[in-house]
Amino acid sequence: MRLDTEEARRRFTTSEVARLATVSDNGRPHLVPVTFALAGPDTIVIGIDHKPKSTTELKRLRNIAANPAVTLLADRYDADWTRLWWSRADGNAHTLTHGAAHAGAWELLRARYPQYAGQELGGPVIEVAVRRWTGWAYA
Repeated sequence: MRLDTEEARRRFTTSEVARLATVSDNGRPHLVPVTFALAGPDTIVIGIDHKPKSTTELKRLRNIAANPAVTLLADRYDADWTRLWWSRADGNAHTLTHGAAHAGAWELLRARYPQYAGQELGGPVIEVAVRRWTGWAYA
């Protein structure tokens, strides 16, 4: 069954992880798992934390600079297929590197993920203005 906007948003926000899809300037898709928080009913923030990465020049950030259109997908898989659902947030992203919105995003992420306790958080933040929430659930 198709989910209405409110239910798609609600299910999305209950997920602990989502997948961020970006597109490069030459049209190649790129998909990565991300942690996130809601900064408003239609604003998602994603922090670039200090977990080990192969480079600080992340493809997702380069892609957003070249093409701000993004999609985030959260889902639930279960062996009992009557419990399946997915929720998608389509929007436009930009990167925050300083200022009140940047600091506020990190506070939201710290509050949502106890793993951030005691970490120095100050990396870039991806802010997504969601244009559309969609989703599906078996029941």
